[in-house]
Amino acid sequence: MPKFLRIGVHQSNVSGYTSKAWCVRRVGSTVFLKWGAVEVRGVGDGRRVYWTFPPRAKTIRCDTVQRAEVYANTAIARRRNHRYELLAGKIAIRRRTTVRSAELEQALATILFVDIVRSTENAARLGDSRWTQVMNHYYAAVRRELKALRGKEVVTTGDGLLATFGTPAAGVRCATAISKAVRTLGLEIRVGLHAGEYKVSGAEVFGLAFHIGARVAAKARAGEVLVSSAVKDLMSQSGIRFLDRGVHRLKGVPERWRLYRVEL
Repeated sequence: MPKFLRIGVHQSNVSGYTSKAWCVRRVGSTVFLKWGAVEVRGVGDGRRVYWTFPPRAKTIRCDTVQRAEVYANTAIARRRNHRYELLAGKIAIRRRTTVRSAELEQALATILFVDIVRSTENAARLGDSRWTQVMNHYYAAVRRELKALRGKEVVTTGDGLLATFGTPAAGVRCATAISKAVRTLGLEIRVGLHAGEYKVSGAEVFGLAFHIGARVAAKARAGEVLVSSAVKDLMSQSGIRFLDRGVHRLKGVPERWRLYRVEL
């Protein structure tokens, strides 16, 4: 299974940064894709790459082995051409050390995931230099809106960001503001929000709420802000309008969830 890691400027020899990784695997006439945010620890031969959150996955069923080979080879060539390096080692799931419950803090927040739509295609069209400029403006716009609505940045990926908010209204307003701001850069984003509890241990945060937020974002279309029913139920008096997008099964998450689109 070829694996690829996006490397930014001056990052190939730096430990502790977050980025994005892809895995491509073909079995007969079926192609399996896996991608998501990763954390890099160590440099050189001691470098280790870990999934920050459970990766997204997609299965492509082709009619023939030949078509599957073409699809897989195209996907591999695209990663090699778009600022990804080939990974020799595996992408691990970080094993957390056992922590006494007294050392864990529990927090309640609205969780926001934002991701650029068709980022790879945009990068190829603009070229590395121009795309780097666009990304700098993109993150500046996102962080400006986060600061205005008191959002807390948790982690960034190659083209996305995770943040938390003290209230769901602040999270939704920030999401809509970001969506409008980045359109001036020629970008479309997808955003997902969920409200729930998570655990804090030192600088680390973890919990099912983050996984649900990521899966909600994965269901969003280009330019769409989606929220879970947990967010919508907390905003009955907010004046913000929502459109019911039906009940969905979120990959790897128990039960089915009703999702709503924020009417911008």
